[in-house]
Amino acid sequence: MSQILIIEDESVIRGAVRRLLERNGYQITEADSVEQAEREYDLQSFSLILSDLRLPGLPGTDIIAKAEGVPVLIMTSYASVRSAVDSMKQGAIDYIAKPFDHDELLILVKRTLKQGQLERRSEALKSDLDKAYPVDGMVGHCPAMHEVCRQINRVAPTDTTVLILGESGTGKELVARALHEQSNRKEAPIITVNCAAIPETLIESELFGHVKGAFTSAASSRTGLVESADGGSLFLDEIGELSLAAQARLLRVLQNGEIRRLGSEQSRQVDIRLIAATHRDLKQLVQEGRFRSDLFFRLRVVELNLPPLRERGGDLLKLARFLLEKTRKQLNRAAMELTPDALKTIAAYSWPGNVRELENALERAVILCDDQKITPDLLAIETAKERQSPLSEEDFIGNPNLSLEAYFRRFVLENQERMTETELAKRLGISRKALWERRQRFAIPRAKKKTGE
Repeated sequence: MSQILIIEDESVIRGAVRRLLERNGYQITEADSVEQAEREYDLQSFSLILSDLRLPGLPGTDIIAKAEGVPVLIMTSYASVRSAVDSMKQGAIDYIAKPFDHDELLILVKRTLKQGQLERRSEALKSDLDKAYPVDGMVGHCPAMHEVCRQINRVAPTDTTVLILGESGTGKELVARALHEQSNRKEAPIITVNCAAIPETLIESELFGHVKGAFTSAASSRTGLVESADGGSLFLDEIGELSLAAQARLLRVLQNGEIRRLGSEQSRQVDIRLIAATHRDLKQLVQEGRFRSDLFFRLRVVELNLPPLRERGGDLLKLARFLLEKTRKQLNRAAMELTPDALKTIAAYSWPGNVRELENALERAVILCDDQKITPDLLAIETAKERQSPLSEEDFIGNPNLSLEAYFRRFVLENQERMTETELAKRLGISRKALWERRQRFAIPRAKKKTGE
């Protein structure tokens, strides 16, 4: 539950604001001056501070420096451009004039808290990335990876739109984060969106937000993920899955730097750096009328092509050793090594799921290993023959030793031509998001979309 501090010397107003916020699920603390707030409370324990501008003693804006990074909303009945500008210059996150509309205040509070959560999440991801991977996470010395790193170093400091191409599991998100961390926007958040994991009916609302009453279930206004990336980077993974309507809205963002929430008549300016990725052939989608040509040309200002793992030569075994060390540390296991036979098995396998499949195989091996030696059987890599052998639902039911992965793979490949993603997920008893995640984990490509899906 979010903790909010209200600093207001007029008890009637303070009480009214408190009751409004408490009715909406917030935990409230009160003070009648900056001095009392500083004296009696740990300011860093609050998620948000809502302070009047004119108070007995120190002005409300003085709490900004004392709170050291906690977002501060300034309230004032002396509404003017000058007071708003002065408050923002001193570090206030936003400004609201009294008397204010209750819905307006709630929207402002929700937006501020959500932005803070996204920034903290981004910082946490950045910290995890720094701990898990050296030099922006790029591991490898083959010519193709050298070229990728060279291009990242050249394009990262710019605001140029980048399109990352590569098979599933090749590390497209890692490249996007490297681009962000080496840019002038690195202090702002990078917002990551998997376009394929969000149902088509919700994608526009998720990306661009909506106003209260925009559709039946829109009980309140909501900030979209594009707006949340303002000042930072927006990474749209699997952009080829966007609907044509969402593509049109995204094009407007790229052309004019404007977004408009669903149900709103007003546009808002945003400043984002767009990074997109896909494993699909966008040129083919353009020819089929399923991807806008004008958006395609806007996206491919700079293209980065990630090589599949099978084409990275000596990088494969270096990466396997690196991922083994990373995984065993994460799982708090003693030092381990790959046996010569395990290394031969890894080198001989084609890795259709690329780095993600390799990482999953090593994680499974570390979990199951009873000593410090990773052997081929612990990797549980499927041979080409095993991948081609048919499995029916009856086979799986009659033989509980068959893996869930094998059954999932067979069921999806046999039925995806005649079923939509929603139908597949329903038959498997999982959500569309879970279906997408398992496709990625097991490296199962999607068939061409059925008309009307």
